[in-house]
Amino acid sequence: MAKKITPYKESELGKKVQVRQMFDTISERYDGLNRVISFGIDVKWRKKVVKLVAAAEPDTILDIATGTGDLAIQMASTGAKRIVGLDISPGMLEVGKKKVSSRSLNETVEMVVGDSEDLPFEADSFDAVTVAFGVRNFEDLEKGLSEIYRVLKPGGTFVVLETSVPTKAPYLQGYRAYTKYLLPAIGKLLSRDRDAYAYLSESAAAFPHGQAFNNILEKIGFIGVENKPQTFGVASIYVATK
Repeated sequence: MAKKITPYKESELGKKVQVRQMFDTISERYDGLNRVISFGIDVKWRKKVVKLVAAAEPDTILDIATGTGDLAIQMASTGAKRIVGLDISPGMLEVGKKKVSSRSLNETVEMVVGDSEDLPFEADSFDAVTVAFGVRNFEDLEKGLSEIYRVLKPGGTFVVLETSVPTKAPYLQGYRAYTKYLLPAIGKLLSRDRDAYAYLSESAAAFPHGQAFNNILEKIGFIGVENKPQTFGVASIYVATK
């Protein structure tokens, strides 16, 4: 990313610490806000990610930046024996743990506090790794992706779901107006943290989406990299193999 975007511009703390604080602050309302600001389409996108991962028939899955665990929980339908949801925010994970327990998935889904740029796992540990709306929060993008490459088994599947910016009119103009004005306003109204949702839109705009992200994945060493734009280009699913 050409410019480092942080949640709280006046703070002297590093991005990683700010991101943790931000998600701890909005954790209790995060799921509801996600449904509102994406008009519920994020549910459809996650189902596509699950389908892509399921095709690889993985036994072990790591979901990084798992947040409140939505994707990790959905991954149970793949038949994987072990699913680890990792996140830097204890507040988000506490919400996720309740959801895991309510679905009686404690034997399959484990929620772990951890740093995406220093993963607490041995090399070649997972058949599949996923990240949904999380890679743009990495303080050092290439370091985080390199860690993912390290813990992924040879031949393993890596799938990223991330927001992107439409390239064609009128979707581009509509996207800009929505993210610049409406998204921060909705965030402030429902979460009382306008900075958090201003950050989410700014970080999405600054993220190297599309071919630029494909190039970074290939630089790290991933092969078979493919980008699948979603819903007029407002999000993308990236698929790669180690």
